[in-house]
Amino acid sequence: MRIETLSIFPEMFETVMATSILGRAREKGILEYRGHDLRAWTHDAHRTVDDGIYGPGPGQLLKPEPVFEALDELLAHEPATVLMFTPQGERFTQALAQELSEQQRLLMVCGRYEGFDERVYTRADRSVSLGDFILTGGELAAMVVSDAICRLLPGVLGSEESNLDESFSHGLLEYPQYTRPASYRGLEVPEVLLSGNHAAIAAWRRKMSIIKTAELRPELLASSGLDDAEIKQALAKAEQDAHSQKSPLAT
Repeated sequence: MRIETLSIFPEMFETVMATSILGRAREKGILEYRGHDLRAWTHDAHRTVDDGIYGPGPGQLLKPEPVFEALDELLAHEPATVLMFTPQGERFTQALAQELSEQQRLLMVCGRYEGFDERVYTRADRSVSLGDFILTGGELAAMVVSDAICRLLPGVLGSEESNLDESFSHGLLEYPQYTRPASYRGLEVPEVLLSGNHAAIAAWRRKMSIIKTAELRPELLASSGLDDAEIKQALAKAEQDAHSQKSPLAT
């Protein structure tokens, strides 16, 4: 897979794209990364990419001309899925990360200032929002998306099973996990995890996933594929824990 970014600050990506999972994926040849400087498609001495907004109000917008010309050139000989970031876009989810990870070439266009001239969004294949908050620019969003996508590529993680039980992979939050020591400052690892009984451990993990989701993200239950009885039981347990101020992690 190839990930490309179009930004007025391409240098922001250098460390992130060369470090940890992303860096290892590039070393293995699983991921290719290319960064493009939007200012390369300007035609004035100051390499201007922004201008004032029509009508009253403060702020600057990224002009359409450099973005259109950049996309014309970058897409001239090879197709790509063009991704842009906006608070009005579809919510970025694990399911969308999986979908994007199956693309051969992903080109992420990063906004700045008050965003893009509205006409720029006509060139997007997907417009995405990370959540109900505002970032200074799209570069950080592109890094987050790159990381989420890259770890789904075959051969990137040490174990191909690492993605299977993570939060949101099955519509639920992930179950609690522990490492040694079994007892620390009065906090104990649940006995079932020390039992060696794989069936009992699997049942406990499923139960805890459901309970954690019911307490922390109950809106996810509706699309989790659980039957009504499991949902009612999980919600009842979450309500009981809330009244007793007990964390589901202690179950």
